[in-house]
Amino acid sequence: MSAFDFESRIVDIPDYPEPGVVFKDITPLFDDAEALRAVIDAIADHFADRGITKVVGAEARGFMVGAPVAYRLGCGFVPARKPGKLPREVYSQSYSLEYGTDELQIHQDALTSDDHVLIVDDLIATGGTAIAAAKLAEQAGASVAGFGFILELAFLNPREIVAQECDQEVFTLVKVN
Repeated sequence: MSAFDFESRIVDIPDYPEPGVVFKDITPLFDDAEALRAVIDAIADHFADRGITKVVGAEARGFMVGAPVAYRLGCGFVPARKPGKLPREVYSQSYSLEYGTDELQIHQDALTSDDHVLIVDDLIATGGTAIAAAKLAEQAGASVAGFGFILELAFLNPREIVAQECDQEVFTLVKVN
């Protein structure tokens, strides 16, 4: 695990997006070259020897983390997008999130049964997005190797929720209790 102080670069925004919620703003991790490098290296290094062939990142912040992690791992990147954003045949998966429901899609030809997939996103809260991405990978016949996140809202018990659907490791850089 990196000795970098990730938590010092995360800013609390009270009452956003609604009263009573403390939003964890990770954008300072992205605008600092040293912090960005530390985030990407820590996630990529953790999964370096797992035979990852593709990284799946959920729209939109999962792109910001997933694509550079894929680059570091020397593998491909698959965007999991909102409905209507992908031009070819897609697999779709709806899911629950903290403030409602949503849906993710991937191209049907993005993954194969030969792929060993790492699911990457900026945050895991209730686990819905992560589980949806894993189910999309499995619909395509791929296997899921694990999950990597910058931030975990541990007080929402995402690890337990993910464990009900997937038995792969959940790795995070910062846990908020």
